Amino acid sequence: MKSAEKSTGGGAAHGAARALRTPGGLSVRVDVRAVTVVVLLLAAAFTASVLLIGTGDFPMSAGDVLKTLLGGGDPGQQFIVNELRLPRVLVGLLVGASLGLGGALFQAISRNPLGSPDILGLGQGATAGALVVIVLFSGSASEVTLGALVGGLVTGLSIYVLAWKRGVHGYRLVLVGIGISAIVTAVNGYLMTKADLVDASRALVWMTGSLSGRDWAQVWPLTALCAVLVPLVLANARGLRMMEMGDDVSNALGVRVERVRMLLMVSAVLLTAAATAAAGPVSFVALTAPQLARRLTRSPGPNLLPSLCMGAALLVTADWVSQRLFGADQLPVGVVTGVVGGVYLLWLLVTERRAGRI
Repeated sequence: MKSAEKSTGGGAAHGAARALRTPGGLSVRVDVRAVTVVVLLLAAAFTASVLLIGTGDFPMSAGDVLKTLLGGGDPGQQFIVNELRLPRVLVGLLVGASLGLGGALFQAISRNPLGSPDILGLGQGATAGALVVIVLFSGSASEVTLGALVGGLVTGLSIYVLAWKRGVHGYRLVLVGIGISAIVTAVNGYLMTKADLVDASRALVWMTGSLSGRDWAQVWPLTALCAVLVPLVLANARGLRMMEMGDDVSNALGVRVERVRMLLMVSAVLLTAAATAAAGPVSFVALTAPQLARRLTRSPGPNLLPSLCMGAALLVTADWVSQRLFGADQLPVGVVTGVVGGVYLLWLLVTERRAGRI
């Protein structure tokens, strides 16, 4: 019994699980603490979203925001909420959720807390695709979005191919990702030197990561992608949890390891690339959200749903903070997440070093 409790993260976490039985005899294991954390994170994301909608040159109370969202309010309030502010908030929620889930997948697959899209270079790859469109072709906003998506996918595929050696293993994946990130960062710097002043300014704003000016054109593609990928990822959560015990054990338990790993990596790359295409390379959300979610749930495993909710709550809260302190367009949300995430990364590195893991 003691060894079982230790393997599941301690007696407290083990005792928090409950088995629910359906009338048909199906038994479902529910982690009460994880469910509570998800509910609280959803409440935090909703609260931050309402406050964010009410923030701006035309401030609105939380009551007025809720009344307008439910179909009330005067025509001016309806226009401000439904056409100007709600799309920005929804993009923030979807981008944060996508980055949180993508980061949790990469960290689980690599079995490394540093195995996030920020470290592996997927954000830089998407940035390279956008810069090619901006600098070389002076493309439109939709073309920049497509370029970022293609750049992220090509980078993810390159990392997977180069890290493959009778399978993809975490340590090799992180090392290859860091190398690809360095190369793509150098390419991005070269592209910036070739840009004229107007294109360079436009590219610099995009590279910071911002939700400013986002509208329904960014909401619908992200919604459709999440509607397909999130259920697919959650359906494979059990296989991902088994894979954390090692490939040999997972194969013995009936998990098709390489198939599940490939499916989840493609899903993580798509989520990260789409989020970057919609809002630019918002840094460190994919790194911090899964780690914070795991510390709140105190549960082993990938914590996919808590990470998704944590990413959404983090991003809209960061956007609200930036608007409250500096105004809607003066400080991009990527600056706030970069500062907070950088501090967290330093703390994580110190903690891992003290524990003897690095």
